[in-house]
Amino acid sequence: MPAPPVFGLAPEWLLTPRGAPLADALVLSHPEQVERLRAACPEAAPTAVLAGDPCYDRILAARPYRARFRRALGVRPGQRLVLLNSTWNPESLFGDGGRAPDGGDVVAALLDRVADEFPVDTYRFAAVLHPNIWHGHGPGQIRSWLDRARRAGMALIDPLSGWRQALLAADAVIGDHGSVTYYAAALGTPVLLGAAPLDALDPDAPISSFMREAPRLDLEAPLAAQIEELIFRHRPLPGPAAFTTSVPGESAVRLRRLFYSMMGAAEPAGPASLKPLPLPGYETATATVPLHVLSRVLGPGEVAITRWAGRRPATGGSDPGGELHIAVHEDTRDVEQLDLADVVFRDGAPDDPRFGSPSVWTAEVLRRHRGCSVAAYVTGPSACVVQVRGEAPLRLAAVPDSDAESVSAVDPAVHASALHAWLAAGGHDPAETGRRLARVVSDGLSVRTGTRLHRVRVVPPAPTETGS
Repeated sequence: MPAPPVFGLAPEWLLTPRGAPLADALVLSHPEQVERLRAACPEAAPTAVLAGDPCYDRILAARPYRARFRRALGVRPGQRLVLLNSTWNPESLFGDGGRAPDGGDVVAALLDRVADEFPVDTYRFAAVLHPNIWHGHGPGQIRSWLDRARRAGMALIDPLSGWRQALLAADAVIGDHGSVTYYAAALGTPVLLGAAPLDALDPDAPISSFMREAPRLDLEAPLAAQIEELIFRHRPLPGPAAFTTSVPGESAVRLRRLFYSMMGAAEPAGPASLKPLPLPGYETATATVPLHVLSRVLGPGEVAITRWAGRRPATGGSDPGGELHIAVHEDTRDVEQLDLADVVFRDGAPDDPRFGSPSVWTAEVLRRHRGCSVAAYVTGPSACVVQVRGEAPLRLAAVPDSDAESVSAVDPAVHASALHAWLAAGGHDPAETGRRLARVVSDGLSVRTGTRLHRVRVVPPAPTETGS
C-alpha cells in the first residue's frame, strides 16, 4: 500500500498540471524539511529557501511579557492556566480523537470533568480552536457548544490574534497533532496529548516522533491528577525546539532579503523586524454558573475555601472537615438557583449608578432573596462590599504581603464565602453571629485557597460604596 502524500510537500500541492513548480520560492524553516521536500517532490526542491519561522520568532520575542498575557486572561497569581488546543480534522481533540469512550468528541468529554475536578480559584482554562473549526461550524455553533464552559470561567481565544499570547501564558497544554501543540512543546510547556493520530502524519516528520514520545491523556483516569503529574514531572523533549526552526530570530532578515531579491529591488536601510504581539484585551474569569463551595474552618478567623463550577463535590451534605454552600453570581442564567444561594455576588464599579451603590445593591439582594445570608459586591481585583443579613455593610480588602501581586491573588467573592462559613460555624444564634462578626472586624480574616493563604482586612465601607 503506497504511503499517503505528505501534506504540503506532495506534488499535488506544489506542481502545476504540467509538472512545473507553482511557487518561485518555497519558504521552509529547517533543513530537515528541505530533505523531506527532495524526497516527496524533487521537482520543487530548487525553489526551497531556508528562512526560519516568523510566527515562532514573534512568540519568542514576546516571552518577556508572559505575566502581562496571563493578567489579560484573568489568571491570578498562583493559578495554573491550562490551554485546550485543537486542530481541525475529525481525529483532532475537537473531533473524536480516536479515543473518546462514548464515540463523542474529546473536548466534550473533557469539559464537564474540568468543571467537576478543577477548583476555579486554582485553575483557569482556555480553548484555542483552529480557524477551520470556526469556519466549518460557524461562530454561533462553536459558542453554543462551549456556552456552559464559558459561563464556568473558560476563556475562548480568538483563533487568529490571541492564540500566541495564550500559548505563552499557559502552564500546560492539552492538545493534538496541530501546530499550536507543537509550538507549545517547542517553548518547553508541558503537553498532554488528547489525540495523536499517527497514521495521519508523515512517519519521518519530527512531529510524528513527538507524538510517539509525549505523554497521553487518559480519559478514564482523574484529570486533575494527570495535570499535576504532567507539570511536576515535566522534562522538555528536545525535538520540537530543535526542529521548529534552525535559525531562531532570523526570519525577518531572511524573508526581507528574499522578497526584495525576487522584486529585483534594493533592501531598505535599517534592521528588519516583525510586528510585536499585541497585548490582548482583558478576558474576565468570572464564573456565572452556580458555584459549589466547600469550606473548612481551620481556626479562629481562618477558613479554607474550595469552589467548583461543576456538580456538587462527592462529600454528601458535608464532610468531617467541611461544609458546603452555594454561591451564585447575580447574572447567572440559572436564575432559579438565586433563591437557593447562601451567597449572592456580582462585580462592578463602586460608582455604577445602575446599582445605586454597593451597599444599596447588597440590601436589595437580601430583600429579594430571603434564603441568602451574605450579599457581596466585588468592586475591584482585591476588595468587595458585603452585607450579612441583619448587619451593617462591611468592606473586605486583601492585605498585601511581600509579593506585590498577592493583593489580587484571589477573587474577592471567595472572601465573602469565607465570611459566610466563619459566621455559619457559630450556629444560628444572632448574638453569636454578632460576636463572631465583631471578632473578624477586629482581627481580620485569613482565607486559604489551595496552598495560598490570604489575609483580609474587614472595615466599614468607603463613602463612595455607601452612596453617601
